Formats: sequence, C-alpha cells, structure tokens
Amino acid sequence: MYLKEPLWSETGKGDGSAKTEDYGAVSEVVKSLQQQRVYREVTLALRTGLRDARAEFSFLRVRALRSILKFLRSVAESDSTIDLFNQIQSIPQLQVVPVLFQHSLKESGDEYSENRVGDLSHIFGVEPMKLTSPSTDAEVALALRVLEGCCLLHPHSTALAHQHNAIQVLMNILSTRGVLEQGACLDALISLMVDSSFNQMDFEKCSGIMEVADLLRDQELDEDLRLKCGEFLLLLIGHVNGRDTPPLATIHEDTRRLLGEKSASLIWAASRQFDSTLDTEQRLTALQIQARRVLESLDLY
Repeated sequence: MYLKEPLWSETGKGDGSAKTEDYGAVSEVVKSLQQQRVYREVTLALRTGLRDARAEFSFLRVRALRSILKFLRSVAESDSTIDLFNQIQSIPQLQVVPVLFQHSLKESGDEYSENRVGDLSHIFGVEPMKLTSPSTDAEVALALRVLEGCCLLHPHSTALAHQHNAIQVLMNILSTRGVLEQGACLDALISLMVDSSFNQMDFEKCSGIMEVADLLRDQELDEDLRLKCGEFLLLLIGHVNGRDTPPLATIHEDTRRLLGEKSASLIWAASRQFDSTLDTEQRLTALQIQARRVLESLDLY
C-alpha cells in the first residue's frame, strides 16, 4: 500500500525541549493512529476490489483483479501488513478466495444451467434478465495469480479454496485452457497443496501427476509451459519427499511409471537440492536449470 504521510505523523517531533515521557505518550498515540489508518486503507482497498471482482462485465473484473494483485504484492512487503491481511481474511465479507471461484474461476455454463433452464421469469416478468460476460483468458490467468498470492500470504485460504473444489476447477483449466492460464494454473496448484492434505488428496484423485506428465511429454506444446511442468514436479516432489503415507505416498512410483527411470531419478535427486540457505533468486535459477535438465532427460519416441 502506497500511503501518503499523514499530517499528524509529525506530531511530537519538536525542538527537543519536550519531556521524554510526553514524547513517549504522543508517539504511542501516533502509532495507534497509524495502525488504524492502515487498517482502514486495507479494508477499503479490499472492499473496492471485491465489489468490482463481482461485476457482470469481464473488463471490470479484470481491472479489479489487477488492483487486488497489486495490493497483495504491497502486502507482502512487510510482516505487519501480512499479519493484518491474515486478520482481515477472517471476515467473510472481505475474503478473496470465495469471490474468485464464484465469478472469475466459475466454470462456463454453470450460471445458465443452474438459473435459466426451465425459468421463463425473465420473459414474462418485469425485471430484465441479468447477463454475465464469460471470463476471458486474461481474467482467468489474473484470478489464478490472485489465488496463488492469497494462499501464500494467508495459509487458511487453501481451506477456503478446498470448499470450492479448487483442485478440480484448476485441473479442468490445466486440461482445457491456453498456455497463459496453464502456466498460472501450475503455480496456483503448488500454493494450494503446500501443507494442505485435503488439496493433495484431491490432486491425487484427479490423477494430477498424470496430467502434468502428459503436458511435460508433449513435444508440440510450448517449451516454456513444459519447463513450468518440470518446475512443478520438482517443487511438489521436493515438498513431499520421504513421505510413505497418503496423500501422494506413491508419487515416486507414479513419476517413474509416467516419465521413465532416468527422468524420475533426476527429479528425485534434484528436488532435494533447493536448500533453504539459498536466497530467492538463487533458488529460482537453480529450479529453472534443473527443470531444463528434466526436459532434456525425457526419452521421447
């Protein structure tokens, strides 16, 4: 959040003649006012963004999603704003994830089949029929980025997403949408499954590993997307490495069966190399290098 410095923030910065205890009391008041101001700014930004994210027209929803994504990036800049965002997400009216699945990530045709079949009230009634434009590719990709950000900043968002069958929705996007949405979908899937056994079980039920492996092996697919699939497998297997109980207990066997012994062994070995001592940029570079090695190791014929 990019807030201007309030006028009262200068209060207490005198010429040094004020008493120390008076300055301390004033500082506490200023700090309290600043916290209240940030809270108001955060809630206002969310209310405005979520209002437009529910709009009937896609271009309004896209604008809202861009605003929310920018907002999430600013939230991630400090621990205090992350804590505040977590507190605010406990308020149902300000929760981001449900709005995403009720609008931008709602599967096409749902609204018509649920509300219009056999319903002629819009013809014989006095109220006009409410039309909602379908989600565009850009809107779906933005919604997935917002979903990813919410899950990374607010761990309970993974549970909220599970209530809306998030894994099934995202797997459908992965198998039917274009490259733009598929890449964002893979990143969102990882954020959904981190420390969420419910979402991991849903991924297993949807044969998610098979879907990702098929994309990875598809030589006609965009190379960047295939590399993203390799990164996905490296991150997922690294996260569940060593697990011998469900969910995803058989992920090593599944990977070996789908990609072959050479690629599976490479993924298993490489996924253990992302040491926590590496900074973000180094870890990302290592991930990209290993994903390309995985792609080159595939025995396609």
